[in-house]
Amino acid sequence: MRVTAITCVKNEGPFVLEWIAFNRLIGVTDFLIYSNDCSDGTDALLDALGAYGVVHLPNPAQGRNYQMEALKAAARHPLVTGADWVWVADVDEFLNIHVPGHDIAALIAACGDPQAITVPFQFFANCGVMQFEDAPVIAQFPRSHNPDLWCADTAIEVKTLVRKDFPLHYYGAHRPFARKGAPQPTWTDGSGRAVPGKFLTAANPRRLRRFPAAGARRFATLNHYALRSLDSYLVKNDRGDVNRGGRAFDDSYWRERNDPAWEDLSIRRYLPALTEALDEMKTHVGALHDACVAAHRARAAELAQDPHYAALRKHLQGLPTFPPGELELARELGLAP
Repeated sequence: MRVTAITCVKNEGPFVLEWIAFNRLIGVTDFLIYSNDCSDGTDALLDALGAYGVVHLPNPAQGRNYQMEALKAAARHPLVTGADWVWVADVDEFLNIHVPGHDIAALIAACGDPQAITVPFQFFANCGVMQFEDAPVIAQFPRSHNPDLWCADTAIEVKTLVRKDFPLHYYGAHRPFARKGAPQPTWTDGSGRAVPGKFLTAANPRRLRRFPAAGARRFATLNHYALRSLDSYLVKNDRGDVNRGGRAFDDSYWRERNDPAWEDLSIRRYLPALTEALDEMKTHVGALHDACVAAHRARAAELAQDPHYAALRKHLQGLPTFPPGELELARELGLAP
């Protein structure tokens, strides 16, 4: 079974090896990775990973919606047209599969081999980690929000595995869109249940990329490490959004994702195999990885001396950990005193 992952990156060098190694463990065979003007060595590292199924290309985007332009190009690439399944995800997103086998093949079987499987996000908090550490992200950040609540909503964003016979109009970042007039595809959530009808037909603009999370992640969860360490968050803020121009990673973005109310260690099941895979990869590309790590640390040190970023760092450290509206919603639902 060929599974192709598509992603866009900019200055993600310290985190690339972990993401590729993890996805290879769960069954991804090929990676189509578009880079945007990297200055930390990410592009050189990706160029050296051909033996691990990586094809690295410059992002073809001409406008400001970098990800959607890359996805449009990707849909015509042989790695995508020749794949049995396509997985669109970012380098801070890890598909945590709970069913025995803990890989994509097991998830597909548990869901009944549909044409698409949509899995809800679970946003993992900063957990008080200040300094960047060159160690697996999935081990450093064990706490998230209540998986069924996010901010003031019970509907949470999703990502989607897409089978080759899905009646595709185009790939979206969070879900595919079917051709008009095509038969409705078989499409499940992360528990093998049919996705909500309005999500399936893209009938509600407010629910194009999210639906209620309760009960939707029995077989799999998408662990999203959007913050990582405070050092790395400030570097991310400085870099800007890899997927679209003009988006800021400000205190609202931080507050919405920095809720440590819930401990979830389940993804650590992958750590022994992940550590072994990383050690093997570093025997081939360790120097390139180390160069990315050094560049990341150097940029973090530079930002620490910048008055604007020093003030932002202090501000973020002082923010409450409850996201806007979540405590009120939890009380309304009887989930908090």
